[in-house]
Amino acid sequence: MNLNEYDLSNWQVATVVSNQRITPKGDADVRHIVFEVSGERLDYLEGQSIAVILHGPMEFGNPRHLRLYSIASPRNGEKGHLGTFSLCVRRCFYIDDITGERYPGLASNYLCDTEPGDPVQIAGPYGARFTIPADDTSNLLMIGVGTGIAPFRAFIQHIYTERGGWKGDVRLFYGARTGLELLYMNDVNKDFSLYYAEGTFKAFEALSPRPSTQPQPDMERIFADNQNEIWDMVQDPQTYVYVAGLKEVAEKFNKAMAQAAGSEAEWQKLQDELVSQGRYAELLYE
Repeated sequence: MNLNEYDLSNWQVATVVSNQRITPKGDADVRHIVFEVSGERLDYLEGQSIAVILHGPMEFGNPRHLRLYSIASPRNGEKGHLGTFSLCVRRCFYIDDITGERYPGLASNYLCDTEPGDPVQIAGPYGARFTIPADDTSNLLMIGVGTGIAPFRAFIQHIYTERGGWKGDVRLFYGARTGLELLYMNDVNKDFSLYYAEGTFKAFEALSPRPSTQPQPDMERIFADNQNEIWDMVQDPQTYVYVAGLKEVAEKFNKAMAQAAGSEAEWQKLQDELVSQGRYAELLYE
């Protein structure tokens, strides 16, 4: 990530409040890490990201390393505590294409190994926010994979907890490799179960049919199984669409919608309308 693309002049130090593993032992190591900023104001909105800054020297002579993470807390802070925010961090490793050697991701391993009380240098927030409509009868369609669930956790907590409820339909379509990796929806962390009692909220889970050989969740199936409802929502002028996570999830969603629309051209036309009306937003990464 190019440091020159970001204004780091507003950097500050955040203190780790807690570091909870939200996937079971032996599975992918994903952490929900809560931070507190003391003596400084940190204003952010759902869908924005925080930069974590590591100091070097790093590879290729870089003095610092920067990594962006989507904020997983609503605008009023983690559990309503102003001055706090949380990140959803997957411990990553990379394979060298030439040597085949396995290397730890710098920022993710650094964050996953932090303990309460540790200082972490941050900057931001950055990025476009997910615009939440003022009209609470609007429908909200959310599509995510992996740690792309983070902004939707913030989103859902804001509309149901901070705003006091939502009258329109709220649908979350979320994919993971295994049931244990359904972050905030597995046996370790059940955040989203708090909202199952809400009459307007439903979550749909897509898993890989063969997690040992096919790591990607079967988003095509979940889109196909719910194509009529998704298509009806997308055509409704009261619906806002949000897509977050790996770029592949957007590609699969576009493919499913093109099939429902009858052609790629027809879906592109509708998608362009949604974008122009401020009713379609993406937060994607590779």
